[in-house]
Amino acid sequence: MIVPILILAAIVFVAWRLAPRESQESAHVHGAGQIGLLAAVALFGVDYFTSFYYATGEMMSALHPYGLEEYAFVPVAVVIIANFVFGALYMYSLGVFREGGGSFTAAMRYLGPSLSLIVAVVLIQDYVFTIVVSTLSGADQLLSLWNAQGMNWVFNFLIGSALVGVTWFVTIRGRGESAQVVFTLLGVFFMLTVLMFVGLLIAKANGVPPAPPEAPAKEVGSVIEALYHMLTASMKGLVALTGLEAMSDGIQFLIDDDPGFVKWGRRRLPRLNWIWRFYSGKPGIGRAVQTSFLFYGGLTTLLLTVSAITFNVWDGTLGRSLVANLAAIGFDFIPNGNILYWVYQILAVLLLSAASMTAYQDMQAITWRNVAIGEIPEVVVYRNMKGTFTRPVTAAAIAAIIIQFLVQGRTSLAVPYYGIGVFLPITAMGLAIRRHVLLNYTGRRRLWGGAAATFSVALSTFIFIGQIVGKWEEGGWVVLIVLIVLILMAHVILISPAGYRDPKQIHRIVREKSRVYGPMGNIVEWQSLSVQEYRYRILHAIARFWELFGVRKPLRFEPDLPPVTAGDYEDALHVQDTGRKTLLDQYLESQPRPEPRLGGRPKETGEPIDD
Repeated sequence: MIVPILILAAIVFVAWRLAPRESQESAHVHGAGQIGLLAAVALFGVDYFTSFYYATGEMMSALHPYGLEEYAFVPVAVVIIANFVFGALYMYSLGVFREGGGSFTAAMRYLGPSLSLIVAVVLIQDYVFTIVVSTLSGADQLLSLWNAQGMNWVFNFLIGSALVGVTWFVTIRGRGESAQVVFTLLGVFFMLTVLMFVGLLIAKANGVPPAPPEAPAKEVGSVIEALYHMLTASMKGLVALTGLEAMSDGIQFLIDDDPGFVKWGRRRLPRLNWIWRFYSGKPGIGRAVQTSFLFYGGLTTLLLTVSAITFNVWDGTLGRSLVANLAAIGFDFIPNGNILYWVYQILAVLLLSAASMTAYQDMQAITWRNVAIGEIPEVVVYRNMKGTFTRPVTAAAIAAIIIQFLVQGRTSLAVPYYGIGVFLPITAMGLAIRRHVLLNYTGRRRLWGGAAATFSVALSTFIFIGQIVGKWEEGGWVVLIVLIVLILMAHVILISPAGYRDPKQIHRIVREKSRVYGPMGNIVEWQSLSVQEYRYRILHAIARFWELFGVRKPLRFEPDLPPVTAGDYEDALHVQDTGRKTLLDQYLESQPRPEPRLGGRPKETGEPIDD
């Protein structure tokens, strides 16, 4: 028993020592809640890294029941290609949209407010379902310890809800503490996973037999049906690409400084300066995190697929998940290896729960933007002293628990909704980057850049449609209806009185309540003004339509005046560089001050003073 305990103690010690810690000096220089490379890897990579526990299992569940597991390398190839293409797309996008904002900002700049509004709503759905899928997958891994996976959905729901509550509590305590804990868990995960695969190689060399088949394979009627199952498997294996959007959207929470390896490289290897430029600053930290997306998903999916076929284990075999079955075999070469097996499964629960914290971070990043543009009530915006938007986090946790109950604690029922929210934003990003390349480059750069962006759009569109078609029997048709309802609801909210935002309100939401300044604040002000122009056009189009039938426009709840013109994106982004004030600042200063009243102006409440 002492051998696995010593191995585990050494692994935990190394991971804990490497974990990032937020210092007071860093918080003072960069701002509370701003994180560096290691913390970014933890908070924005954990969702993607922990897809290891469920993505391959979901993929193989579409093939094994029909005896098609020998063709699993086709969906594995799809996963490898998609990871590389979309990883490269988002790494390039950080150079274009250096202040972040993800596909929401990209769509607003190049595709117009309508598609940007759709992306904003779909991203909220994506982040909520990330929490749902991650925590329910954690419940599956925990129940695997007692060979009870899938026995009673009530246990899945109760465990999943408890995990949502724990991650909610950790998130509202601040990013610094969250990153330290999650990085430690990830470090233990990587080291134990390497040890597990070593054990699987030893087991294969020692002739450990595959598990006996539990049920005969279902008959596949035609080639078309087989291709359909292959499509379904490919779509299920791609569910973790939400991490790309997560990093792009959450870049506002990174420190604007070179990561350590870039500083080292500039001193020691100046000849590779083009690499150090690529990974420098805040976008460089994001790119360093996204670099793993190029290879990690494809490599781990391939290794798990080969291991599953070799030992004939899948989700549900012996009442365990696919990874749990492999862990039981892989750790068996160590004396008392069942201790490491238990630790590995409990670690899976913790990490899959921590993956939901990535969604919490991005829920904060997208929610205050949605408030500024008029999609969500202003009361939702509240940022505490640690830099955390606590109200969106709480709302997301409540919504996740409700959805867990509605899907009866089954991960497979939530996955289709999750996949749709991933690939619509990726498609929008690809379209925006394509337009950027065509507008800003000439010659070969324009030709090859446009071709690469077009390929990414074609691939993401195919996968987006495939997510619906491939999961049609599992609720894909419901997902399509829900998506349409969300798009219509977004526009209804926008044109309602609740969607109106005047310049003073936008300025208050962005600068005072969200406490966002600099280029990021300028961009969101520009987005908000653009959406208000879009809202004004929709309302006038509706009014003109009803006037055809003799129905005149009723009284409005806000002044019937054209909104303030948003102006150009580049002017808004670089306004401080020219020494000018922002458009909203200029507008607010130009407005007449209120007339003085008898007895002077009323007293105003000042800023709170800490004791």
